[in-house]
Amino acid sequence: MKRHAPLAASLLVAVLAAAGCSTAANPIQRAGGSADVFTGEYPIDVVCTIGQVAEMARRIGGQHVRVEALMGPGVDPHLYSPVASDARKLKEADVILYNGLHLEGRMADLFVQMARTKATFAVTEGLQQRRDKRLREPPEFEGLYDPHVWHDPALWADCVSDVAAILAKFDSPHAADYQANAAAYRAELAELDKYCRDELAKIPPDRRVLVTAHDAFGYFGAAYGVEVHGLKGISTEEEKDLVHQERIQRMLIERKIPAVFVESAVAPRTVASLVEPCRAAGLDLKIGGELYADAMGPADSDAADYAGMIRHNVRTIVAALQ
Repeated sequence: MKRHAPLAASLLVAVLAAAGCSTAANPIQRAGGSADVFTGEYPIDVVCTIGQVAEMARRIGGQHVRVEALMGPGVDPHLYSPVASDARKLKEADVILYNGLHLEGRMADLFVQMARTKATFAVTEGLQQRRDKRLREPPEFEGLYDPHVWHDPALWADCVSDVAAILAKFDSPHAADYQANAAAYRAELAELDKYCRDELAKIPPDRRVLVTAHDAFGYFGAAYGVEVHGLKGISTEEEKDLVHQERIQRMLIERKIPAVFVESAVAPRTVASLVEPCRAAGLDLKIGGELYADAMGPADSDAADYAGMIRHNVRTIVAALQ
């Protein structure tokens, strides 16, 4: 994943500056250290990057916020480049929430600059500040953390608490509402965590092997005892390593794993290339279904919200590997 924003993000920074972003009135914590509070008209305008963060903001903010996500279903956040219409949304936002940990790689520099003048926060920042031991540091990811934390509902629940604290500080008259909403959402996530454990336990231990297009399910694997292999690394920008693919093929054949999985935001051919060589070697390997790795599903799907996305993934994995 690239550490420097490309031309599109640089141009967007210039557009925002020209539009008056530097005079934003309501940051929680500016670079200079001053703490401000919301003084505008309700609802508070919150702009988020990915759908998972947008849902979190809606659930915590309730009637006090109006939330918009920049990236819709099927959009790969690793590859997303901001467009001109994003400038208006970000300029007019009272609060900007993004995942962080370099998930939005092409917008990272933009958010660093915006945080100097506007309430701009990574929902995973608290995990980093606390040095949470569950954060993954894949050796191939240049010393950075794996950003796909939402695949562990218990870890995501801690981010919920952090966002509630952010909103409570920004809009203290409604702090009790934000904390109550967050507590209710955390309770739902605890039930979701239990569902995952109960369902995945139905897979025989020797078949708990998840092969997908890229290494997005590391937190899921760590939380639920599933061995995870991605054909690409943490970012979908990375090229597929053919030597690595051959190792995965050998593993599938030797251990007789029945299925591999495609992802909603990654071209199916990335995983489909595994099937024919394995079948030629005598393994009846199947595509076990489509998983939602980086984005939630369309509004009319069973993965349209966060819990639905996680449940869809678990059902699909269990059905194919059981």
